[in-house]
Order: sequence, then structure tokens, then C-alpha cells
Amino acid sequence: MLPPCCPKGESKLNRVKFTDRFVKTRKAAPKGQRAEHFDAIIPQLGLRVTDRGNKSYVLLARFPGSPNPTRRALGTVGELKLDEARIRAREWLALLERGIDPKDEAARAIAAEQQKRANTLEAVFEDFVKEKLPSERKGSEVERSLRRDLIARLGHKPITDITRRDILGVIRDKKASAPAQARNLLGDIKRLLTWAVEEQAYGLEASVADGIRARRELGEKPTGDRILSESELFALWRAARRTPYPAGPAYQLLALTGLRLNEVADAVWSEFDFANRIWTIPAERMKGRNGSARSHVVPLTDDILTVLKGLPRGKKGDFVFTTTLGKKPVWMSQKIKERLDARMLRTLEAMARRRGVDPGEVKLGHFTNHDIRRSVRSNLSKLGIREEVAEAVLAHVRPGIKKNYDLHDYLAEKRHALESWGAYLKRLGQEPASNVTSLAAARAGATGLELPA
Repeated sequence: MLPPCCPKGESKLNRVKFTDRFVKTRKAAPKGQRAEHFDAIIPQLGLRVTDRGNKSYVLLARFPGSPNPTRRALGTVGELKLDEARIRAREWLALLERGIDPKDEAARAIAAEQQKRANTLEAVFEDFVKEKLPSERKGSEVERSLRRDLIARLGHKPITDITRRDILGVIRDKKASAPAQARNLLGDIKRLLTWAVEEQAYGLEASVADGIRARRELGEKPTGDRILSESELFALWRAARRTPYPAGPAYQLLALTGLRLNEVADAVWSEFDFANRIWTIPAERMKGRNGSARSHVVPLTDDILTVLKGLPRGKKGDFVFTTTLGKKPVWMSQKIKERLDARMLRTLEAMARRRGVDPGEVKLGHFTNHDIRRSVRSNLSKLGIREEVAEAVLAHVRPGIKKNYDLHDYLAEKRHALESWGAYLKRLGQEPASNVTSLAAARAGATGLELPA
């Protein structure tokens, strides 16, 4: 039976089961006329042929707003294959049954697609950077990491098209090249996608990263217990001194202060008070949860001042360590660390040759930038520095009630501790590796005894 959308008399039309051959062999209509054929499978689906031989599929139906059935083009032959024309005809008829005009639905679909294309991952990321990251201590680090590893790869895709497989691909590639950074990258991606869901402005209903477990993909989180040996500290100091600006001097300050990587790399000149020989790192750049971070004062020892006074001043910004004339801080990438490791290994090999040991057997065990900080802290204890002073040097929050009631900043004590540590570190860099200053001698210096030249 012909559906009620068809006009009277249409049931008398000749209908034939459309085939590709039937459509292809229809000749042009007589001049000034149009020929029409209707499908036996979908009676409302017609094939219209003009006097010039142009062919198109039409749908004969009663559309909303029109009292009588009319013909509306589905698409031209060539643009639509026969099976595609039947699918579109069925879709339109289903919409008409619900009282929806296919033209309105097509406009809605186009608008939705345009909105989806506007909400690319990169566009959402830029909103995230602007709205979320400026107030965060590690905001610039998070931005650089996501921009380099996620956005460069997937930024062109609509955020609603990002799949779990996409995210896993990014994480697994990062694990292969820099396993220590892959865990942080996964956490940053989860934060970005969760924020996008919570904003309810990008059409994203759920985060595809929620089901990705760091333990399953990356293994157990390693516990930090790596401390550089005297030979490795010697190699680190020498490598840092021989590495060009900005990375080399940044590593020198890491070694001299025990600060975290970004506390050094993101330093600005306005934080330094050279008249009073102090460096004040504001609370927003220090580690802390729920607003617990506090500003940290670093005494500027002679060794630290020597490094700083040899640095160029950017003409376009205030950042100390930069490749953009001060506009942005340097990104201390994995490649920079790898080059430092290579310099250290060459130094260790030279030390081995001096001892008569085969340099081919020398290995530099893996260590992270944070292990430099741990090495400074451990050696401060070996130098006889009191625990509370050593903890103050690293800006560790004191435990329990002391963090609220003992607000002494230990400035003088920290200065003495860093001077003692700097003297020891410099002596490692000056003496032959087979005759480095012992920690016992350095400890004597820390307690006020004169060290031998």
C-alpha cells in the first residue's frame, strides 16, 4: 500500500525496481520536458531525468508547511549512489513520520558539525591554558608538556572525536622516549579532559582518559632513592660548567641550591635582591597544596652570584633562563638532560682512563633532575648541617605543629649551609677525580676549620 504522504493518482505511476543499470541507461527526456521514474522498493523515491540528460533522485512526500505532496531533491546521480539514495529516502521518511522537516534536521546537523569542528582539542586547550593554568605554580610546565606531546599530535581533531586509543598512543610513545615524564603527561591529559567535561561548553560528556590507569600502562611509580656519588657530582658540575647558556648555568644553580627544576628554570630577574644578597621565590612558584605554599628565600652565596653575574639580560622580558630574549622561560627538555648525561659520561670515562680502568666499562646510572636535589639534601647531612637547616634550604614544610608556630626562616644558617656545600662542590670540580676532597674534610670546613688548598 502506498503511504499516505503520496498524492492521489501517484499509485497509478509506473514503478520499477531501480538498479544501477536502470539508472545508468535512462535517456534524456524530450526537449522541454522531464522524465520521472519511481522505485518499486521505496515508492516515494523517484529518478528525475531532464532534457539535457541530468539525473537526480527526488522524494515525493508531504513536507511540513505544505498542504500538498511535493518533490524535493535528495541529490544528483553521481553524488549519490543508488543504495545511498535509498538510505537517505528512508531517513527523510522517518523524520517526516515524527513531524520533522529533513531540511531543518540537515541545518541542525550542519550547525552541530560546525560547532564540533570549532571545538578542536587545540581550541579547548587554549581555553584551559587561559582559564586554569595562570594561577598554578606548574602552569607553564603543564602548558609546555601538553602543547608538545598532545596538541602537536591531536590538536586538529574535535575534542569529541578524541578516543581512548588516541590518548594511549600519546602515552605509550612518551613512555618509550621519556618514561619518567609519561606519568605526569597522563595526569595532565586527564586534568584537561576533565576540565572540558565540567565546563559543559564543548559537547564533551565524559573523559576518554578516565579509564586509563597509570599503574597498568606505566607500571608502579618508582620511589626516589638515587643519590649521585662523588664522582658523579664531579662530572655533573664539570658538565654544567661546560654546557652553554641557558641550560648549563641552570644546572649549576640546581647543583648549588638544591631547588626544584622549575624553581630555577622559571626564575625572573625581579626576584633577586643583589644588594641584600637574597633571592625570594614567591609562593605561587613554590610547591604546596590548598594554598599552603610559602615564599622561599635563597641566600645568594658567592658561588651563586658568580653564576648569575655571568648571564645575559633579555631585552624582551624578565626571565633569567631563556631562548626568547626573556619573553619566556627555557623549557628544560629531555634532550637537554640527555646532552648533559653524555657530557657527564665522557668525564667519567676520562676519570677511568686516569685510574687505568677500561672506559668502556664505565656506566652512568639513570638519574632525574630531582635526584640532584636529593643528593644536595643528603650531602648537607653528611657535611654536619642540622636537619632543620637542611630542610629549610630545600623549602620543605616542617612537620606537625612546627609549620604553624616555628616561622624562623634560618636565613643565616641557610647561607652558611649553602656556602659549605658550594665549597665542597667546587673542590670536587677542581681536584683530580682520583684525589677529590673527602666529605670529612668538607665537613671540617662546614664547622669553621680551614680546608687544605
